[in-house]
Amino acid sequence: MRVGLAEEAATVGGGGSRTLEARICVPDGARAGVVVCHTHPLYGGDMDSGVVVRAVEACAGLHLATLRFNFRGVGGSSGAHDEGRGEQDDARAALAELARRLPAGAAVALAGYSFGAAVAAAVAQASALAGLALIAPPLRIMPLASTPAVRGPVLIVVGSDDQYCPPSALEPLRSALPAATVTVIDGADHFFLGALDRLGAAVGGWAAALPG
Repeated sequence: MRVGLAEEAATVGGGGSRTLEARICVPDGARAGVVVCHTHPLYGGDMDSGVVVRAVEACAGLHLATLRFNFRGVGGSSGAHDEGRGEQDDARAALAELARRLPAGAAVALAGYSFGAAVAAAVAQASALAGLALIAPPLRIMPLASTPAVRGPVLIVVGSDDQYCPPSALEPLRSALPAATVTVIDGADHFFLGALDRLGAAVGGWAAALPG
């Protein structure tokens, strides 16, 4: 089910004088929160991507807090693209901002789409995440450097016709994350054209399992 997003514009401190443009929603009584990272900045990726918005809608429909943001150098975010390195700091800053706005100890999870999935997986190595959702991780061109370590539910969702992450490329990830839920959306490509509702259902199922 799609919901209207009651987001507000926000600014996330990215370290030093750098700031990140964001949209945030923290409903009264939210039990947990999810940060969503967008796809590759150099190929038009930003927080207004249909996939990012659909993921946020799915979480908001479960009364979870959400934060989507633009990586450095995108939209109103200062700085410049850093090939996925500095972007990990951006994601950590977004997680810290959402945690700051939630009650102490509330669960915070991370989701990422394409390039954002690669960033999210890297951040998961050293962050205490309540869950991780990797949406169309571009494994054909950006293999994950290491296996994410997450204590909560993990979702991997791709389209059966994904140009950058064919389902066959998921086998090493399936082996490394045996507890992950792996969803292949039949007929969908890397951009989930015509399949956003099915993507939202997959993300919603993952978000419903988050602790809190």
